[in-house]
Amino acid sequence: MATVAIVIAALLGVWRLGGSRLTVPDMGNAGNVGAPGAVAPLAGRAPDISNLSPRERFDRLYQRVMTAAETGDSITVAQFIPMALGSYSMLDSVNADAQYHAGMLNIIVGEYPAANALADTIEINAPGHLFGYVVRGEAADRANRPDALTTAYRDFLKHFDAQIKSGRIEYQEHRPALDDFRTRARASLGQ
Repeated sequence: MATVAIVIAALLGVWRLGGSRLTVPDMGNAGNVGAPGAVAPLAGRAPDISNLSPRERFDRLYQRVMTAAETGDSITVAQFIPMALGSYSMLDSVNADAQYHAGMLNIIVGEYPAANALADTIEINAPGHLFGYVVRGEAADRANRPDALTTAYRDFLKHFDAQIKSGRIEYQEHRPALDDFRTRARASLGQ
């Protein structure tokens, strides 16, 4: 009787493990091609980042998630975004660039309040910094808050020229994203 109970318990355990499924963000089901309900294999093996500094680790993970999000690879996004956000939380110091990266990661997973909190921090620590307006605007756009998006666009355009002239390195590194946001802001505001 005891042996039968152990065998049944073991079979139930195996059945439960086999029934688990990975939940991934909805990105048009990209990266999840196959039979309905099938679990795709995890995205390729991650490179060894154990010898990198905490900031280098965060930057690498951020880049991996953003590249995956841009290509619609929801499996890689789901696999690496917890690592990227965890890596951000382990930084001993942060600047506007790191806060911008963390804000964009939060937007990808729909954590708009966390993204807005990071935008607030950027604006408090560096008044007029463009990244605060971009994070706030992207969060508003994804959360379908048109008034907040319009405000972010206006504030961004108001500060754009002076901030670009400041020569901040992070503006040079993220110039395509800033130019894209500027184009959308101008189109939205009719400028």
